[in-house]
Amino acid sequence: MKKLSIVLIPFLLLSISPSALAQPNEEDDLALIYGDEEFVSIATGRKQPIARAPSVASVITSADITAIGATDLDQIIDTVPGFHVSNSAGGLNPVYIARGIHSQFNPQVLVLINGIPITNQFLGNRSQIWGGMPIKDISRIEIIRGPGSALYGADAFAGVINIITKSAEDIDGTEVGGRVGTYHTSDAWLLHGRNSGDLDVALSLQIHDTDGYRKPVVADVQSGLDGLFGTSVSLAPGPVNTDRNNVDARLDIGYADTRLRIGYQGRKNAGTGDGGSQALDPAGTNDSDRYNLDLTHHKLAITPNWDLTTQLSLFNTSAKSDLVLLPPGHTNPFGAFPDGVIGNPYIFERHTRLGVTGAYTGGTPHQILVGAGFNYIDMYKVRESKNFSTGPGGLPIPLGSVVDASNDPTLVFIQPHDREVYYVFAQDEWSFAPDWSFTAGVRYDDYSDFGNTVNPRLALVWQTRFDLTSKLLYGRAFRPPSFAELYNINNPIAFGNPDLDAETIDTVELSFDLRSTNGLRNNLSLFRYEMNDIIRFVADPTPAITSTARNAGEQSGYGLEWESAWQYDNDLTLRGNYAFQRAKDRATNSDAGHAPHHQIYLRADQRLRSGLLINTQLNWVIDRDRVAGDTRPPVEDYATLDITLRHRRPKSPLELAASIHNLFDEDAFEPSPAPGLIPNDLPLPGRSFFLEANYRL
Repeated sequence: MKKLSIVLIPFLLLSISPSALAQPNEEDDLALIYGDEEFVSIATGRKQPIARAPSVASVITSADITAIGATDLDQIIDTVPGFHVSNSAGGLNPVYIARGIHSQFNPQVLVLINGIPITNQFLGNRSQIWGGMPIKDISRIEIIRGPGSALYGADAFAGVINIITKSAEDIDGTEVGGRVGTYHTSDAWLLHGRNSGDLDVALSLQIHDTDGYRKPVVADVQSGLDGLFGTSVSLAPGPVNTDRNNVDARLDIGYADTRLRIGYQGRKNAGTGDGGSQALDPAGTNDSDRYNLDLTHHKLAITPNWDLTTQLSLFNTSAKSDLVLLPPGHTNPFGAFPDGVIGNPYIFERHTRLGVTGAYTGGTPHQILVGAGFNYIDMYKVRESKNFSTGPGGLPIPLGSVVDASNDPTLVFIQPHDREVYYVFAQDEWSFAPDWSFTAGVRYDDYSDFGNTVNPRLALVWQTRFDLTSKLLYGRAFRPPSFAELYNINNPIAFGNPDLDAETIDTVELSFDLRSTNGLRNNLSLFRYEMNDIIRFVADPTPAITSTARNAGEQSGYGLEWESAWQYDNDLTLRGNYAFQRAKDRATNSDAGHAPHHQIYLRADQRLRSGLLINTQLNWVIDRDRVAGDTRPPVEDYATLDITLRHRRPKSPLELAASIHNLFDEDAFEPSPAPGLIPNDLPLPGRSFFLEANYRL
């Protein structure tokens, strides 16, 4: 902790500087303090200064994304206080750990694109074939740290991330560019936006191709099976498989009061990471196609003092995996697999959402938001081919050849299911006294497959003085069980349980936002939460290697998040944040594990007269415990340093950039789950280089 103290000293000095604490002699215009990037709509559904919003929120603008040299969404989320991006076993998908809340499939953080969830119901997350998300078409990202179910419903549990794509106004012309980098990585993009009277059109196309980083895994699950059955067929030591080809296309058309958004995300030949069952699989591939169509009609003053928004959303998603779950030569007491244990699961889903929201805009002290809607989630088709059935203990039994198990309930891993959800919500922001506002909201969701849930929120916001805002917040959130948790059958790893209840969390937060006229901002947030009915895949009795979903967990946590930003002058900006958390598994009375207890992020942006922007950022991850019963040593700390140089002459259409990520080639790992089927944890990328060119026509 000595190093930690040394790093924090400069920011502590900023936070207690006399100029920051001095009460201004007269009130300046709010616009001098709250620039456009400091407004947020995710907290209540209406735009307001982030300091006064009844939640703990963060905003990342396209300028921030450009400055830090980010190439993927994960690198952006890792800069947010209280969030840490880890990796999941069985694919190396990103896990957004928020305030110490970790799970393998990460359904506890809701991700929206333009306010629409992109959740896949099979696992309740962003898809097991996520494949990253490009950043050139992102206008801004708004993030709630803490619960959001009172407004957004399911999965807004530990946090909400709303990705807002660029409109015609944001692009204003045509932009083309490309990037090349380490791991044979290449990107290309085209953005076009134009306004003509009531009509505005924005188009984006982004293509990504990479061989992926090839960090080695020393031992995997087959290494343990080799020791158990006297074989020697594991592919470990060997590299992880992280290659992929991505295509992202979006069309945004606005006319008068109506907006149509159409999108496509294609993920082709995506690697299997550390393997679908934590056994290295260099030959396996994953494909996914995701289509969305969102139609929004926003009518101002449909009746006196009321606005009305109607939204229809269609979302089709698929996840197609061709996997070698255990390598060629795998042998167990039930037989041998000369070609390996082969499993090819395919899942297809349709999501239909219809919602109506009314906003009261009258001149009273009340800002009222009411809404209702219907969601229909249909996992309408499941396909699977495999060369095994599941035996005692989850060990595979040879079928002799690869067979189509799609319509065989004794073989297929899951069968089609659907879900209907009806919801209503109401919220009132009441400015009951000068400098005071009170927000109260509640949402009711009724699910066809497990029942109903009610989630309230309360927020008291006090403009303590002109430059200081204080907030006291309470919220409850829920996460419904995914289809895999409910209905998995004949799965070689994890079985479902149709008797599950939803997870719940209750959170209390206290936040202080201090902004001074000298360009300095400090924010301190304290939180405490209680989680109940946590759904976990609990290991079945030995010698099984399987697990079954159960409401088996209770967790409590507390911590703080502190962030500071100082606009020293027009050419230099310093930013930093520190997050601390402690999460306890109440069943074992021990640390919940996986999540870092301390995180430090520091960033400096220096602009030179020559048109060169220099960005330096440090991300330091400290103190990660194992879960109860995992006797491996704690995961080692790591710190990565990134540098980006970006050059653009005034009025020049050409912008050039060069980035180095993980400058010192830190040997960094994220924890693999207990009991350590991959005992030496999950490797992160090493040092990487990127060159970028962007041209505005």
